[in-house]
Amino acid sequence: MLALRALAWAERARLADVAAKHLLDEAARIARRHGLDESLADVLISRAAVNQELGALGAAQRDLDTAGELGGGTSKAVELAFQRAVLHQNIGRLGPAAAAYRELLGRPDTPQRIMVIAANNLAMIDAQHGRHGDALRLLDDAARRADEVGPALVAMVLETRAWVTVQSGRLAEGLRLFDEAGRAHEAAGLPLGEHHVEYADALIDLRLLPEAGAAARTATEIFRRNGVPLMGAEAELRVAQLAMLAGNAAEAETAARAAAETFQRQRRGAWRARAALVAVEARLRRGAASAADLREARRASRALEAARTRSAAVQAYVVAGRVAAHLGRAGDAETAYRRAADLSRGTPILVRLRGAVAAALAARLRTRDADVLAHCRRGLADLARHRAALPSVELRALASGHGEELGQFGLEAVVRGGTPRRVLEWLERTRAAALLAVEPAGAADVEDDLEALRAVHTELDVLAQQPDRGADAPASLVARQMMIESRIRRATWHRGSAAAAGDSAAAALPTRLRELLAGRILIEYGIMGDRLLAVVVEPRRSRVVPLGPTGPVLDHLRALLFALRRMTQPRPGSLSAARQSADVRVERLRELLIRPLAPPPDAELVVVPVGPLHGVPWSALYDGPLSLAPSARFWARSRQATMGRPAGGLVVLVEGPHLPGATTEVRRLRRLYPRATVVVPPASTAAAVQRILDGADLVHFACHGRLRADNPMFSSLMLSDGPLTVQELEARGVAPHRLVLASCQSGADTTYAGDEVLGFVSALIARGTAGIVASVAAVPDVAAVGLMCALHERLINGRTLAHALYEARDGLDRDEPGAYVSWCTFGAHGAA
Repeated sequence: MLALRALAWAERARLADVAAKHLLDEAARIARRHGLDESLADVLISRAAVNQELGALGAAQRDLDTAGELGGGTSKAVELAFQRAVLHQNIGRLGPAAAAYRELLGRPDTPQRIMVIAANNLAMIDAQHGRHGDALRLLDDAARRADEVGPALVAMVLETRAWVTVQSGRLAEGLRLFDEAGRAHEAAGLPLGEHHVEYADALIDLRLLPEAGAAARTATEIFRRNGVPLMGAEAELRVAQLAMLAGNAAEAETAARAAAETFQRQRRGAWRARAALVAVEARLRRGAASAADLREARRASRALEAARTRSAAVQAYVVAGRVAAHLGRAGDAETAYRRAADLSRGTPILVRLRGAVAAALAARLRTRDADVLAHCRRGLADLARHRAALPSVELRALASGHGEELGQFGLEAVVRGGTPRRVLEWLERTRAAALLAVEPAGAADVEDDLEALRAVHTELDVLAQQPDRGADAPASLVARQMMIESRIRRATWHRGSAAAAGDSAAAALPTRLRELLAGRILIEYGIMGDRLLAVVVEPRRSRVVPLGPTGPVLDHLRALLFALRRMTQPRPGSLSAARQSADVRVERLRELLIRPLAPPPDAELVVVPVGPLHGVPWSALYDGPLSLAPSARFWARSRQATMGRPAGGLVVLVEGPHLPGATTEVRRLRRLYPRATVVVPPASTAAAVQRILDGADLVHFACHGRLRADNPMFSSLMLSDGPLTVQELEARGVAPHRLVLASCQSGADTTYAGDEVLGFVSALIARGTAGIVASVAAVPDVAAVGLMCALHERLINGRTLAHALYEARDGLDRDEPGAYVSWCTFGAHGAA
């Protein structure tokens, strides 16, 4: 019998709970047959633990009740009290569970193993109740004791510390601790299912949704394969939440319903409330929420508030308010929103952000714009603090998505009652905010991985030239590439927080901007709901111009980019149709984006796009010099960087491999810049190029460019030994004064929720580069040579990039398809 119990415990440790229960059932039968009451009590206590993990909480309760009736010594009483506390916690009775854990921690006869787990579990309850400092102190004590017990408990405590750290709002630190906990679990030979569930929570808060989805799905599969429905239902709930965040309401509702049914069978009321809430929100997203859903959301709100899980309760009241508003019950909606706002006080930043959204929603119901703006400002100020604490530009860009709704609410309010100046200030509040803080240069921790990544790309390029090779080798190389990229990204997530942001040019921006514009006209676009608007700052006045719905603009943009792509890969009979389509789309985009603003025909424009408008080939829409910027403040900064700067300085010409046009281009540019530093294959390696880039006055790249819309930090320029990525330039702090990228899609920055943008252009401008010429689409190799040489001829004569590009484009023969594509797609960024 003792052997059966020991075997059962071993099976449980590897998540084989069904096998463990069979062994304990047999042990219980033997103990009953021989009247061994004390041994039976031990077996039932063990079986109660297994039944809990199997989700059979009623059976676990019966086993514990029976074990208590059988009596036993002090050690058995302690174990029984401990398992009852765990059962309370799993059911959601956090108050009785916490009281039992505290009593166990105060008993001198509590075994070390139980002391560690009790402190660990109590820390989780304290964190759920918002007492993060108390939770971390408990975990300090648990960690000291765990060192004496064994590696399994060390891993468990480290995991909980990671989770509590995330719950307290210190996401980057929590992410680092989760990685440590994962390694500790593997070293101890422990299954990683629970680790993946809690890790998914951290990744969701960081808006690393693909990674969170992978973690949640992995956990679901582990628990399904091993038959552990207790944690399996929690993993399924994360899958539902992620489907909601990804915009798949139908999938979210199906997964949430399945999780809710499981929680119901397990008699876990608080967990069922969370799952039911996701299902209600999914129906609301589909426009199908009903009065029954409002009742469900209210029940969930009360249950979660009663359980004192404030974060979940805040979300529940927000959902209840949205459902009530959807049903036209404004009073009920306002009550729910106000309760959410009240509960969010004193919570971590991301919970307070939800509270700010709730308060703004309540104020919107009464059309109190001043109150809406106050709540939005408060929430966005919290978000700015949260963003500044994150260690990489990628995480900061993603974090801005938490403030997307607040940005929209505030914009609606200032457009209704504000001046153009206030509208511009509000747009600037959220525009490219992640780029304002810049990390100190330093790539030592990823040096080997950067070289390994280049080696993989070289192998992939070689294989691409050998179509007779099997598919297995490329697939394995792609997998290795993804693994290396993941390591590089994780290294950036674990660094210290970014340096403080520079001048935000906030309150006095329009006045100061006019000085710097010096007669130019600034156009900053915004999206309000599904409609576009623009703020136009002219020498003597500013105005807000409504532009109409975004849908037609995006339709014409997609069609234009498709037509331009066809023109770079001509097929018989396709060029004429592609050119005709491109001309039509360019004209329609002019009518939608430029003509309603009526700029003077001889004006120079500074354009600040928004969201998908970053992909517009703006140069083709306006017959005059035009420069682009991720925000007005960045354009102003680049303008200041050029004022008083002496002419001349180091010119660098870089030729990439496998491009005949690049060879011709660099050869012709050498005649224009006889004193330039020139780097050509095979010497144009990433290391060699980076050594001479920083501090250069003008750098020209003639090479392949690769856009990575899935992760713009790995968009790259292809050099002789492989890719030079945005990630590497960012890590090394490279920022030449001016840069010309004669490369495909090098200007196609990727946009994120919350008006953020990442890519070559934005990363280098954030680092201090004052001007860039780049293309938003694929460009033909040889056809771009003439444009690039004409551009540099004008730069030598003292033109800015915007003027030089405009004049160079004017000399192209647009009847030639390649020249037309170059005329459309290259744009100037910044003020240099």
